[in-house]
Amino acid sequence: MIEQSPPPAPQAGSGGAAARVAVGIFLSRLVGFLRERGLAYFFGVGPHADVFRAALRAPNALQNLLGEGTLSAAFIPIYSRFLATGEREDARRFAGAILSLLVALAGGAALLGVLLARPLVALLAAGFLADAPRVAAGELAVDRYELTVRAVRILFPMTALLVLSAWALGILNSHRRFFLSYVAPVVWNTAILAALLAAGAALSPGGLRAAGAGLPAPLLDRVLIAACWGALLGGLLQFLVQLPLVLRLLGGLRLALSTRAPGVREALATFAPVVGSRGVVQLAGYLDVFLASFLAAGATGALGYAQMPYLLPVSLFGLSVAAAELPELARLRDPESAQTLLARVRRSLRRMAFLNAPTTVGYLAFGLLIVAALYRTGTFGAADTWLVYLVLAGYTLGLLATTSSRLLQNTFYAVGDARTPARTAILRVAMAAALAVPLMLWLDRYAVGALVDLPAEGRPVRLGAVGLSLGSAAGAWLELWRLRAALRRRLAAEVVPWGAMGKMLGLAAGAALPAGALAWLLPDALHPALRALPVLGVYGGGYLLLARLAGVGELDALRRRLGGRLGRGGGAAG
Repeated sequence: MIEQSPPPAPQAGSGGAAARVAVGIFLSRLVGFLRERGLAYFFGVGPHADVFRAALRAPNALQNLLGEGTLSAAFIPIYSRFLATGEREDARRFAGAILSLLVALAGGAALLGVLLARPLVALLAAGFLADAPRVAAGELAVDRYELTVRAVRILFPMTALLVLSAWALGILNSHRRFFLSYVAPVVWNTAILAALLAAGAALSPGGLRAAGAGLPAPLLDRVLIAACWGALLGGLLQFLVQLPLVLRLLGGLRLALSTRAPGVREALATFAPVVGSRGVVQLAGYLDVFLASFLAAGATGALGYAQMPYLLPVSLFGLSVAAAELPELARLRDPESAQTLLARVRRSLRRMAFLNAPTTVGYLAFGLLIVAALYRTGTFGAADTWLVYLVLAGYTLGLLATTSSRLLQNTFYAVGDARTPARTAILRVAMAAALAVPLMLWLDRYAVGALVDLPAEGRPVRLGAVGLSLGSAAGAWLELWRLRAALRRRLAAEVVPWGAMGKMLGLAAGAALPAGALAWLLPDALHPALRALPVLGVYGGGYLLLARLAGVGELDALRRRLGGRLGRGGGAAG
């Protein structure tokens, strides 16, 4: 046991905390986009991109079931309560017991994942099983099933390490040390990118530049496996960079595989329904991969490429606020604090909407420019760009609902109700699947060329993945509606500020008009990034100007957090 006196937790406001979370997430996502650009350079929207997405998804359940989402609900409220009441020794014992249980659970699950990789991949991506006879017949160059099995056996131990990293995040967040835990994934993304580039340079006779024209499938197999080893190393580094500060804050750590430590049984009682809720969300992700495996090659990869820009605002403007609010909301769980809790939730939802409304309109209006700027490189062509944009547009229709639901879920967790989010998640998955299956089968009959006139780029790129993203958006709105109704009954007041959301969407639509005109005037010959940057600059500046003229109070709050760099804001939001 390491005996040190932990420093007192800083009394940061949730706005500053959310900003630190957002900065950390932004830096991590920025490196994540570089990683995705590397994947696009080598793999495009093709079978190797399918394999990488499916291989990450298979063990990702372990991280999501035992990782941040579950620990946020089952660990942070109890640990924060110990800190608030000055019971630091109990907090230390609780943290050590939870870590011990996680090591046992995650380690055992990772070992099973390695041993059972073949049946797991067969279950997750059943459509890949049809690849072997097609490879034998010369119709496909890659057996995605066999390659995914190899990748999964490397990535399962990685996710066990990421579960431990999520435990460290829970400690840091409870002490209001938000930045490090959310910037730590930078090393994970960097390790993958470094391995990808090193393998590509070593295996291509002409170096990296020549690899962009396309490598033979056997060499791409080796590049992909190298990226998986990089992910394993990155998972270890992500945990280790957080560990010194965690140990200092704890003032020592005593590992004990026991449920007798203070708070452990209460955490386990919360753990089961939270795992159920997270499990349903994971089922939705698995269902997407499972269904996409039956579509034309590239569908799974297209979903992954689209999810990167989609998840950026979810993380920056949804997760950051929800994560910063959870420890504070957990301190307001008594009935006497209901009105204070309601006010915090409404304020946070307005802050989310202020940033997510222009993102929603921006992705719909300028998503094609954004996707081209991010991914148009190497083997990633025009048809790939259009497909990923259309998938992104489908996801974007549910962006406001997804980010708002994350905060409402954490609100229920903070007041000790993990069952309502679990039941609502089941309805979300059912709605998403009911719409996605017929849509994807219908759309997969058509290639991107049926919508836009594109030069021939080899195999046709089909639209089936768009149906999956549209189903996801519909499910997100159902989830928000149900969570909002349940919380409204609990607090006897409307929770979601619909008027403010509508107002901000209208301002964003107004700002899109001059930006759209500029996009139309810029020559197509410009590099996609050189077209996107001025268009998005005009759009963002126009939105902030209209928000100031309309007196949106969230602009003033943002200005204060950024130290006055945006100028004076207006009055309260509607």
